[in-house]
Amino acid sequence: MSDIPNDLRYTRSHEWLRTLPNGHVEVGITQHAQSSLGDLVFVELPQVGRVVSAGEACAVVESVKAASDIYSPVDGVIAAGNTAVAEAPELVNRDPYAAGWLMRIEPRGGAASASLLSASEYVQLLADDTH
Repeated sequence: MSDIPNDLRYTRSHEWLRTLPNGHVEVGITQHAQSSLGDLVFVELPQVGRVVSAGEACAVVESVKAASDIYSPVDGVIAAGNTAVAEAPELVNRDPYAAGWLMRIEPRGGAASASLLSASEYVQLLADDTH
């Protein structure tokens, strides 16, 4: 599973997060998630300044097949939304782990949730889901 970067953390609902040098976390959806959805046609980003809780639906991606909620992996405040994906949702399909990021969150309340998965744990989750 070479499409699962080792330097990221993952959620059971198929979001990824990367800790940035300023302590904020960048969030997107995994290669698996975007592949399952198909070609994205719309992305709704959360408003900057919105307070979110870990596990809270805070964004939406839509494809020709379905709409899917995107959940915050941490407690915090929305620091930025990627307006490039709102204008060109296909960026998420083309580059889900870089240009296709969805939002940046300023975490609140300490460390990220213990329910976050390592790359190897996420690979196992995907393997278990196929059986």
